[in-house]
Amino acid sequence: MNSTFNAISTADDVLDGVDLRGKRIFLTGASSGLGVETARSLVAHGAHVVGTVRDLRKAQAVRAAVLSDAANVGSFDLVELDLSSLESVRRCADRIAREESLFDVLIANAGVMATPAGRTRDGFETQFGTNHLGHFLLLNRIASQIADGGRVVVVASASHRSALFSLDDLNFERTAYEPQLAYARSKTANILFAVEFDRRHPARGVRATAVHPGTIRTGLGRYMGQEVMDTAIEQLSAALVADGQTPFQWKSVAQGAATTLWAGLVAAPAEVGGRYCENCHVSDVNDGPLSPVAEGVRSYALDPETARLLWHRSEDMVGEAF
Repeated sequence: MNSTFNAISTADDVLDGVDLRGKRIFLTGASSGLGVETARSLVAHGAHVVGTVRDLRKAQAVRAAVLSDAANVGSFDLVELDLSSLESVRRCADRIAREESLFDVLIANAGVMATPAGRTRDGFETQFGTNHLGHFLLLNRIASQIADGGRVVVVASASHRSALFSLDDLNFERTAYEPQLAYARSKTANILFAVEFDRRHPARGVRATAVHPGTIRTGLGRYMGQEVMDTAIEQLSAALVADGQTPFQWKSVAQGAATTLWAGLVAAPAEVGGRYCENCHVSDVNDGPLSPVAEGVRSYALDPETARLLWHRSEDMVGEAF
């Protein structure tokens, strides 16, 4: 088994030689994009995956395809979940809680990106409510079902670097709404959640980490518009060339799922716990000028005091304390 991976490693590269038979993995957003590839690779290596989807009927075809592609080595079950509805989150958590078996890894993969101004069913700004609060409530409600020594992997984004995070006006009630700004803040919240979750679960050896999957063509960017996307890619390519590198190339979905699987199943727990990972390694803090060619995590995304305060604010917003 190769112990060194990088930006072009795929999900199957990372899990090469890894036997996941007997492992149970919980995965949100299992019916499209990175979620499908993550589920396929896990099942192909013997894991039992419980994946959440918004529409159970439509997702049955995805489930059948995953099992077929993975040669039915593992198993793949589905449960209904709409992260933009706290009622749906609680219903899903209650369903999971009725099962006695524990999970080895929880993967918070689902999310929305750069959506138009809007509100969740509970009145929260759409991206913060879906990407952060939905997962905050769900993962805390099923935290007791993580096996000793298990892990939580939260799929965040390098976009967190594009905007300072503030606990003021999380719902954009006073700030002019900007889709990319709201997305960046929700992804910073994902990282901060992992930091605080990791701090709160040392007794059983449960570790939490956040990951950036890379820039991938999935349905996540459908709200951005092709013109905006093309302009962003042109600027990124120009910056790479100016830095003496090759022009931008999209990551494949298989490459995008690699860091999630590396952080959740391959890397040493102490290496990734409370950290931010990209390209199959732990990233250093980088508070330098914003650059499309630089790696790194902003210090504000790992700040323990901000993580603690966001946790308590999130408890107030969802109406439950953990």
